[in-house]
Amino acid sequence: MIVSLHIRHLATIEDLELEFQPGFNILTGETGAGKSIIIDGIKFLLGERASPDIIRTGKKEALIEAVFRIKPETRNSPLSSYLIDGEIFVQRTITSEGTGKAYLNGILVPVRRLKEIADELVDIYGQNDHIFLLQLENHLHYLDDFIEAAPLRQEVSSLYHRLKALREEKQTIEERQKERERRLDFLAYQIEEIKRANLRPGEWEELQAERHLLKNAEKIARLCQEALEIAYYRDNSLLTLLKRLSHYLEELGQFEPAFKELGHSLEPLTLLVREAVENLLRFEQRQEASPDRLERIEERLSQIERLRRKYGGEIEDILEYLHKIEDERNQLLTSEERLFDLKREIEATFREYQDKASQLSELRQKGARELERQLKKEMSQLGLKQAEFKIKIISHRLSLEEIDCLKESGWDEVEFLISPNPGEELRPLRKIASGGELSRIMLALKAIGKESSSGKTLIFDEIDSGIGGQTADFIAQKLRSLARRHQVICITHLPQIASFAHHHFRIVKTVEGERTFTSVEKLDFEERVKEIARLLSGRRITPLSLQNAREMLRHNLGEKID
Repeated sequence: MIVSLHIRHLATIEDLELEFQPGFNILTGETGAGKSIIIDGIKFLLGERASPDIIRTGKKEALIEAVFRIKPETRNSPLSSYLIDGEIFVQRTITSEGTGKAYLNGILVPVRRLKEIADELVDIYGQNDHIFLLQLENHLHYLDDFIEAAPLRQEVSSLYHRLKALREEKQTIEERQKERERRLDFLAYQIEEIKRANLRPGEWEELQAERHLLKNAEKIARLCQEALEIAYYRDNSLLTLLKRLSHYLEELGQFEPAFKELGHSLEPLTLLVREAVENLLRFEQRQEASPDRLERIEERLSQIERLRRKYGGEIEDILEYLHKIEDERNQLLTSEERLFDLKREIEATFREYQDKASQLSELRQKGARELERQLKKEMSQLGLKQAEFKIKIISHRLSLEEIDCLKESGWDEVEFLISPNPGEELRPLRKIASGGELSRIMLALKAIGKESSSGKTLIFDEIDSGIGGQTADFIAQKLRSLARRHQVICITHLPQIASFAHHHFRIVKTVEGERTFTSVEKLDFEERVKEIARLLSGRRITPLSLQNAREMLRHNLGEKID
């Protein structure tokens, strides 16, 4: 339900706040007061295209924002990800440049996101707002809701998606079959080429390091020789000099103990030099120049480089590619067997689809007759006594060869037909019904519907167009009844409908200077009496009209909100 609505700088609205209530909410006011602007504001808030011309003169930006509260039983819908404590705060701005922004709970979102959640929050029915009845798929959905076919329809849907997945897999294999032999030869060549190279992870880096050593073998030998000369080969090598120094300090230690300690401290240095000499000798022995080895390394690196350019940047990438094409080759080798299995799976799944779709179609045929009967009864109470209503169901029972034409919803196409007047042929409702008729038919459908969700707000914009008397009473009672399951907001000019509402708001237009302002007032009982008297008698309110209004209110307000 809509908890609160705030509109600023929209048409004649400077700044308006409305706090709607559960149940049946009525908006009344003189013609041109701005009632429809409020409904337009809700439409813009929920993603409808808005022209910059709607912005109040002299202002750069319009703002519409509302808080919606969602019933617990509807919180598993796609809307649930936006909820905070069961509520969602929606905002939209419209600028004079034709741009604007949208927010959900303060987070910037594309305007299209508002359209995505709109169907979860509000249904609007007015002279030009009957998208539900004008779209054929909604006729089918409504019938399925009425006959409570959701479980069976879900089975049909699941089988449809299973068939679709199997068909796509079969088509993929068949397309591969066309070039299967060529592809197998190509994969065999690549697998053999990579395997013959006998690659191992890390080999590239090892060969690069070894090549670097071999290319610098002469320099390495010279440096090792010079280092060994200094440390080991010479008569006065570093090791010899350290030994002598240590010996002299040991001798001096007899005369000064400190020298003995210094001699001992040279031992680690002597060990370090000896270790360096041993490493140099081992390294020198390993670095014998080998032109043949360098040539073999260059050839191996060239081989690996060709494979790297062809199959991947690193040896690990090449080996991963090898695993991938081996899998593909195995799939191609077994594709004939898989194709045979798929054909059997498709046939079996299609038979299941046929069975479930046939059951669903039979259920729809039976349910359509009951829906016709109930809807005709409702329509007769809403001023459409002479109208005929029929549900046309066309079943397309397809064969396996026509599997591409299957639908998620089953065999059937459903369309509502109407004949508004006696003697006229039944024709599609979406083509011939007037705005007022559509509003009343929609009200009748809502009244008898068995919808899974009762959380939506239903908005009726001047549903009373062209009616009065007992029909208006029936419409008011239907709206009041709907308000047990939904929050209902209705714009009306009829006192009968206004008197049935749980909550009454009056839209007022005032002129100050050269500016027009639209405001809203929530009416208490006495104020409602005056407003309904105005609806009864026009601007000249009489004691009699006040008396009639008071009696009408007292009589029609006897039933409280459940």
